[in-house]
Amino acid sequence: MSEIRYTKDHEYLRVDGDVGAVGVSDHAQRQLGDVVFVELPTLGAKFAKGAGAAVVESVKAASDVFAPVSGEVVAVNAEVDRQPGLINEDALGRGWIFKLKLADLSELDALLSQADYDAFLETLA
Repeated sequence: MSEIRYTKDHEYLRVDGDVGAVGVSDHAQRQLGDVVFVELPTLGAKFAKGAGAAVVESVKAASDVFAPVSGEVVAVNAEVDRQPGLINEDALGRGWIFKLKLADLSELDALLSQADYDAFLETLA
């Protein structure tokens, strides 16, 4: 079963084995407004934890999507490339942006659980 973890930059990582789907949280997509463009990373690109890996543009702003963990891009979501609004419609499902093969599973320990992320969002209000 997959597990979702979060960063304080509002990315999520849905982990399934040693691969994780990366996207922006539901909170982030609400803050962005209507997403109109997504710049996907290149297949095979390697990112260190915290590195800018993709860009999401909305009617309000452009925002970097940071790699929540170190890894190699093993898939990109072509559907989101064609229909960026999927991020608004289903951020945690069909709106994933890219998948990383995790380089270091211990980096998962630094990510937030759903409960921890929800508590973090309360501090922003």
